[in-house]
Amino acid sequence: MDLRMQQLLDLSHSMAGAYLAQFEYPWQALKGIKDLILELGAVLGEDYEEVSPDVWVHKTAKVAPTAFIGAPAIIGANTEVRHCAFIRGSALVGENCVVGNSVELKNVILFDNVQVPHYNYVGDSILGYKSHMGAGSVTSNVKSDKSLVTIHTQPPIATGIKKVGAMVGDYVEVGCNSVLNPGTVIGRNSSVYPLSRVRGVVPANSIHKNSGEVIAKKEK
Repeated sequence: MDLRMQQLLDLSHSMAGAYLAQFEYPWQALKGIKDLILELGAVLGEDYEEVSPDVWVHKTAKVAPTAFIGAPAIIGANTEVRHCAFIRGSALVGENCVVGNSVELKNVILFDNVQVPHYNYVGDSILGYKSHMGAGSVTSNVKSDKSLVTIHTQPPIATGIKKVGAMVGDYVEVGCNSVLNPGTVIGRNSSVYPLSRVRGVVPANSIHKNSGEVIAKKEK
């Protein structure tokens, strides 16, 4: 599978597109998300309100009064941030997204139309256009031995980074209560069965079964 940025993500569906286009692989962009948000926030214009220092929310977005949004963060147009969401900071959330009840975000880019609606943790990750995390599904972003994360493809790719969650392509469906282990990459249009433990690379247009088997999707 080709893991390069533009094979995984349609960069036209995020205000981070120009920034991401500088990198060969998506995980290379993780270290600069905080600075990117600060740069973008300074030039967002009158459609956004700076609701607290370095936190910009589009005027059409709906944010529950019980939600917490830490700096820096951008919440895009028509996005809904629901009850008790915990956005820890360094979060760029696109347009028409759902950040749901008790969801935690940290150092992430969510492309437009992403849904993380129920009890999800997404950290040090990038979620592509119209991707969806089922209830309770999470990204694990640190290995148990705290060593640097490797992308398990052939040959393996060393990231040189301790915290890498998941790189999720456009139109990906992640089933309920699944765990995406550190350095997981899921190609466009793929699906992950509920209760799966995903490690390594899932090719585009595939189905990852909860037994770990990966099969190609049938053409419609």
